[in-house]
Amino acid sequence: MWSKPPITPPSSQIATSVGVSFRVHQLTKTYQMGAVAVHALKSVDLDLFDGEFVVILGPSGSGKSTLLNILGGLDTPTSGRVFFHHRDLTYANDVELTRFRRDCVGFIFQFYNLIPSLTARENVALVTEIARHPMHPEEALALVGLSDRLDHFPAQMSGGEQQRVAIARAIAKRPEVLLCDEPTGALDYNTGKVVLEALQQVNQELGTTTVVITHNAGIAAMADRVVTMRSGEIARIQQNDQKLSPLELEW
Repeated sequence: MWSKPPITPPSSQIATSVGVSFRVHQLTKTYQMGAVAVHALKSVDLDLFDGEFVVILGPSGSGKSTLLNILGGLDTPTSGRVFFHHRDLTYANDVELTRFRRDCVGFIFQFYNLIPSLTARENVALVTEIARHPMHPEEALALVGLSDRLDHFPAQMSGGEQQRVAIARAIAKRPEVLLCDEPTGALDYNTGKVVLEALQQVNQELGTTTVVITHNAGIAAMADRVVTMRSGEIARIQQNDQKLSPLELEW
């Protein structure tokens, strides 16, 4: 059970619409740095829809990582509300947030965080052992094009291959949402495209709601929607009527 909020919000703030993964309402996050208050997010409103591929674009300090961390249950807002489907995450306790992260969310970060002493198969199996309805590690690795690297260790793989192992690990538990923090930030141009292809394939084949945050404007053209952030606020939201494939991207 999720914690019952102490105040029932107006019905317009509750994520009851069909197809809405996340509903964010007036989300604010303030960090106290000594005597200085840093406003990372300022009254952000945003809906994210089931199965869409969203790029959140902005420079360092724009608030995009803070927003992603709150969506993923890694951080909590100072004020405002966050709903995931019918669940109010705002008042969830640590146990409930841990369950939410374990069961519903896959995370991909700029650095791969693979265990060096384990093979690709074994790195993915770490997640499948605790998931409710996991894929076989071999199935997850095949989905990102690594069927021929199952028994290779991270040191035997390129950076792009390691990142694809990280993607396989994230999707092996069949998450409803995939949250990606600068997934190509440590990769070169061509390798980054291969990783973006893997993310696109997961989004299309599994229907996983996929959110990618980046400072790289070139990636935006492959998204269903682009959310541009600046100084803790959403500057604009753009719909891509004609998306590009990762191979067509230029940056």
